[in-house]
Amino acid sequence: MGDYRQMWTDLDLDLAKHDELLGILGQVYTQIYLAQKDRPEGMKYFDFVVSEAHGLRIQELQEHRDKGGKVVGAFCVFVPEDVTMALGGVQVGLCAGADFAVPASDGLIPSKTCPLIRASLGFKMNKTCPYIQSSDILIGENTCDGKKKMFEIMGEYHPTYVMDMPQKKTAASRDMFISELKALVVKLEAETGRKLEPGALSAATGKLEAKKAAIRRLNKARAAKPAPISGLDALLVSQIAFYDDIDRFTGKVNELADELEARIKEKKGAFSESAPRLLYSGTPLPLPDWKLFSIAESLGVVFVGEESCVGSRYYTTATPKCDGSLDGQISAIADRLLGTHCACFTPNSERVDDIVSMAKDTNADGVVHYNLSFCQTYAAESVKVEKALKKAGIPVLSLESDFSANDGEQLKTRLQAFVEMMK
Repeated sequence: MGDYRQMWTDLDLDLAKHDELLGILGQVYTQIYLAQKDRPEGMKYFDFVVSEAHGLRIQELQEHRDKGGKVVGAFCVFVPEDVTMALGGVQVGLCAGADFAVPASDGLIPSKTCPLIRASLGFKMNKTCPYIQSSDILIGENTCDGKKKMFEIMGEYHPTYVMDMPQKKTAASRDMFISELKALVVKLEAETGRKLEPGALSAATGKLEAKKAAIRRLNKARAAKPAPISGLDALLVSQIAFYDDIDRFTGKVNELADELEARIKEKKGAFSESAPRLLYSGTPLPLPDWKLFSIAESLGVVFVGEESCVGSRYYTTATPKCDGSLDGQISAIADRLLGTHCACFTPNSERVDDIVSMAKDTNADGVVHYNLSFCQTYAAESVKVEKALKKAGIPVLSLESDFSANDGEQLKTRLQAFVEMMK
């Protein structure tokens, strides 16, 4: 990494805490990722992205801002990045996946709140996330009560706009969501000083669909036996999807998919053909939350898919065709997003069906349904998920944890027992 300290100072980062964070992340990444064997060559690019996540990528964002462009921060797949792109903006995911930031939210939000929500706010309060500091505006969404109240607090410290999300998938809910997207357009037009044009939106949606198609291609390769890539590496690619330059990322993912398809023909895997195969299902795993995958794959099992917002819920649903008008395109974007089977919706039988289908399509031997502590929506759905998987004859293990390393041995013991049971 180059010398970016002046840039970090200009962004008002707490340099001492930021140095501490980078030191921890560097050590953890080396131990978890670089220690893997038989990694695809294409993963070297994604290693580079991580090494420069707080450096070169932030410099690119600052250069974009210097040219008059805007940076939009987001925490959720429901914030339409193609709208941001069409208005000349760059949309980036924000820091949320580390226990390091959780204590900084103390006194602002209840301690018995999902660690993802606490970390999201904590990274702003301890000034260690350059993506938040680089964002001209944060776009939030009220997918749960915890996030809704967190964004109220965030708004006191950073320009924040919150989208209202429907709770059902009815015609009336669709109309409401379309109106919310149109209100978001008005807000982003004011922020960027541009007018949303149908041609620009169509081009941006095309770029987004190309990006998602590349990720789908990569994940399709994981169904092969042996799996040509580790779950850790595939997860990393999905996490980086929210940060990297879209054109560069799409190209590199397709290059990686080329390599994986060649490895499949050669029967070359990241693990042996007999390695137990797991499907992940549950709450998002934002960068750098690698704990569960690291523990599981150290036991010789391989994750072959993620039913998650950082996973299939991001890349599965394509934008429907429309008449090309601005209203038509916004309605199509609404339909694409409402096709995301998030636990915020009720009823949500589609998500349960997705998990069963993914387990079969990926040739998974079992499913780990994972819930971040105090995430009520996914915790409430775990019972339905377990029933459906057991009915389909698919072994399932439900786990709950947070971002800390405190329960590592407990998780390892439960995963070991689950693997033995599957055998």
